[in-house]
This record gives sequence, C-alpha cells and structure tokens, in this order.
Amino acid sequence: MSGHSKWSTIKHKKAAQDAKRGKIFTKLIKEITVAARLGGGDPAANPRLRAAIESAKAANMPKNNIERAIKKGTGELEGVSYEEVTYEGYGPGGVAVLVETITDNRQRTVAEVRHIFAKRGGSLGEPGSVAWIFEKKGLIVVEKDKVDEDTLMAAALEAEAEDIQDAGSEWEIETSAEDLSKVKKALADKGIEILSAKVTMVPSNIVKVDDEKKAQQLIALMNALEENDDVQNVYANFDIPDEILEKVA
Repeated sequence: MSGHSKWSTIKHKKAAQDAKRGKIFTKLIKEITVAARLGGGDPAANPRLRAAIESAKAANMPKNNIERAIKKGTGELEGVSYEEVTYEGYGPGGVAVLVETITDNRQRTVAEVRHIFAKRGGSLGEPGSVAWIFEKKGLIVVEKDKVDEDTLMAAALEAEAEDIQDAGSEWEIETSAEDLSKVKKALADKGIEILSAKVTMVPSNIVKVDDEKKAQQLIALMNALEENDDVQNVYANFDIPDEILEKVA
C-alpha cells in the first residue's frame, strides 16, 4: 500500500481528536480564504472553494465561519494576506515528503518546517527535488462496512474511476483530479456513503521502511508537520509493514 494510503488511514483515526482541538478549523478557514481569493466567492463557479466548503461542513464548521472566510478571501472583509508555499524534503530512510502550506509569513514557515525535518531525522530539500515523484489525483474513501466490494467496484468503474485499493478497514477509490466531483456524485447517487473525498498527491514510486526506529521517526515527522498551523497537507511515498505501523502509529 502506498504512502498516501497508509498516512490517510492514520489521519482518519486522528480526525476526531483534531476536530476537538479546533485545529482543523484553522486549516479549513485558510483554505476557504485562499480558494475564494484565487477563484472568486461563488462555489458553483469555483471547484476548489466548493470542495473546501464541503470539507468545512463535514467538520461541522458553523455557517458564519465559512461565510466570513469567503468574504475575507474576496476582500469584502479585511483579513490576513495568505500565500501558498510548497516545501520538499526527505524523511528517515530516504522517504520523499511534500509539504503544502498556507502562510502569512514565509520566513517563519520555512524556518519551522526546516526545524521539524532536522529534529526528526529528515532534511529540507531544494524546490523540485521530490515534487516530480507525486501526481495530483482525486481520492475517495469508503468504509468497508458501508458497502460490499462488488457494488462499489461496479459503481466506481461505471463512473470512470481509475483504481480501487484495499486500505484495511476502508476502500480507496482513485480518480483523476478533474473527475473527483463526478465520481463522488455518482457513488452518492447510488446510496454509497463516503467517508472523505479530496484532491491529493499520489507517489509514483514507494520506499519501503521496515526498520522500526526509522518508521517511528517518520511517523513523528509526519505528525509534527501536520500539527504546524501553517501546514495544510503532507504527502509521502513510504510503505511501512502493518505489524511495524501498529507499533509506532
């Protein structure tokens, strides 16, 4: 199973805890603000904003918070000026790590990201050092106890999904980034309950990490990056055997 699959599985287990701390709201508000600034405040004409609003609603964000973030993005309300910056680096075992941030202070963010890498056995790389390994895709997650494999397979293939992977207690449906909304709607129309649906970065090659110490450092690195307020998304190309992952995650 690829790194994005392993990490997405771990993140689902953390989601409730993150929501309780309110940290997820901070990230979602930034994403809504930037999406509105870049593509306008109408979700019908702005796919990125529409996806961000759906994520916010799924996290039970109050409607007022969503509307305020949109207005800050469009300039109707005064707000912080954010920019998107992507950082690339290497984790323990030579794992490629891609870090997407939204920040109001680039110098602060790069210093913090560099420190996180260095403290946990990794290193920040040059632009272009690992980005070529990743491709933008749509990823839909469905819990196995919500649908049987044959039903899901038929519905996903009919909707022109690209691949279906077994991710333990979940199914992961991979689509092109452009077809994510179409496939998600097709599954929903057939009564299939969706746990999450988002655009993600899928690695083209995988690094196997079967050393327990390196695996522990790697998970600590991923967690520390995710915890940073400026970090929106973290992607990696690791494969940690399940028996080791259970110990370190």
